[in-house]
Amino acid sequence: GHPRSRNYKAEFASCRLEAVPLEFGDYHPLKPITVTESKTKKVSRKGSTSSTSSSSSSSVVDPLSSVLDGTDPLSMFAATADPAATDSSRKRRDRDENSIIGSDFEPWANKRGEILARYTTTEKLSINLFMGSEKGKAGTATSAMSEKVRTRLEELDDFEEGSQKELLNLTQQDYVNRIEELNQSLKDAWASDQKVKALKIVIQCSKLLSDTSVIRFYPSKFVLITDILDTFGKLVYERIFSMCVDNRSVLPDHFSPENVNDTAKETCLNWFFKIASIRELIPRFYVEASILKCNKFLSKTGISECLPRLTCMIRGIGDPLVSVYARAYLCRVGMEVAPHLKESLNKNFFDFLLTFKQIHGDTVQNQLVVQGVELPSYLPLYSPAMDWIFQCISYHAPEVTATWRQREVHAEQKGWGSPLFQILSDSHPSASWPFLRAHRVVRCRAQCCS
Repeated sequence: GHPRSRNYKAEFASCRLEAVPLEFGDYHPLKPITVTESKTKKVSRKGSTSSTSSSSSSSVVDPLSSVLDGTDPLSMFAATADPAATDSSRKRRDRDENSIIGSDFEPWANKRGEILARYTTTEKLSINLFMGSEKGKAGTATSAMSEKVRTRLEELDDFEEGSQKELLNLTQQDYVNRIEELNQSLKDAWASDQKVKALKIVIQCSKLLSDTSVIRFYPSKFVLITDILDTFGKLVYERIFSMCVDNRSVLPDHFSPENVNDTAKETCLNWFFKIASIRELIPRFYVEASILKCNKFLSKTGISECLPRLTCMIRGIGDPLVSVYARAYLCRVGMEVAPHLKESLNKNFFDFLLTFKQIHGDTVQNQLVVQGVELPSYLPLYSPAMDWIFQCISYHAPEVTATWRQREVHAEQKGWGSPLFQILSDSHPSASWPFLRAHRVVRCRAQCCS
């Protein structure tokens, strides 16, 4: 027999799906698919032929969402998001925005020249110069690590026990020149890998800030010495930062401690340990404050934990003039690395108010008598430090109202009136209404007490 012939075209046409005409723009590959389900059932009646009735229902099927029962995972997470988490995210975003100092904040560099020009003296000054010893030179490569550590600690002890000479009868210009020489010596020692010698120079310069023998020159001395501290802090930070860079990656500007390798962290800790071994309070405070930014290599909360501790450390400084400039320096380095941490700034101001009464104590009064300085000439020496603290407190701080109200209570209760007002009025107003309001409050108090 012969095989049965087949009409393939007819079979294909009978088996293919029904074509639905689409207009332009109707079709999209991600558009939901509509499936129509038809049901047919037979209905039989007596005395009649069977008839059929059909019903159809249509449903939209999305192959991606059908597994999830129509639930969009992104919408689901947004709907069930924790309000507290959302609020914390917003606060974190606001904190990041506040952690950047804008162009409306007057930098310290703008105030530097004005202070140097205003606070001068014709009196003779003195300075202690470090006398470098052979111990300060780098050891041989074969020396053990423990021997190196012991040698370096002995070098620091040798420095603190008097390996220095005092230069007397210096004019103000001679003094400035000597400070500039020390700044250059610091850079040279660092470049020649004599890190201990560099630290000695910074310690020596920081000790000068405890000397108020020529009190009229103290604000200018503060400016000159902190220039050296700034240089040291920058050198240490850049050194540790460079250790985080390898052939594979470069540390981003806004890095986290997780991005820092162990070698860099260990070096950073060593610097803090060396500084912690400084015996005297004032150089230990200033040198640690100068490398405050290096806490970023160790911990996310390092700076926020370090600022309150350094603030409390200043309480051990007995001279009110020396302590207020230490507070000004801490506020300056704090604003550079964490301007959003206002609590520490406010604490420094209120601590100053608590110690302000010391200007009437025997120690300060005897010092003024010996140097022939009257109180109206002494009080303006506080102005550069207080001006800077006021500027830091009032910068982008809507909550500063409560701060100043609390300050008013202090002024009223303690009766500081006239002396404090003289300092405030002598300071440069930082174009903030709280500052002007403080003027009026203290002026009223001064009039009531007079």
